[in-house]
Amino acid sequence: MARVLINVPRSAKRGDIITIRTLIQHTMETGYRPNAQGEVVPRDIIRRFTCSYDGAVIFSAELSPAIAANPFLSFTTVATRSGTVTMTWEGDNGFAQTETRPIEVT
Repeated sequence: MARVLINVPRSAKRGDIITIRTLIQHTMETGYRPNAQGEVVPRDIIRRFTCSYDGAVIFSAELSPAIAANPFLSFTTVATRSGTVTMTWEGDNGFAQTETRPIEVT
């Protein structure tokens, strides 16, 4: 399980624009870099990030080897109703991680 930092407001007023920020700890090996023995380090990246709000996808991104290690993503959405924000990271070598955060809309 990778270390994840997530910033989702605990509450918001209906119609407010909220910012969601995520950072996941991951080395993001490109598959092009040689190790000390001159052998290419196998590729190991996060390929896809998806965020849904109460079951509807609100943001998704396809990531490539050019992205930095420990990718940070920030995006906005409109607070429409109380529910759950679900974030999923998928990558090489079977990597998958899902985190959820509740949000209360008044």
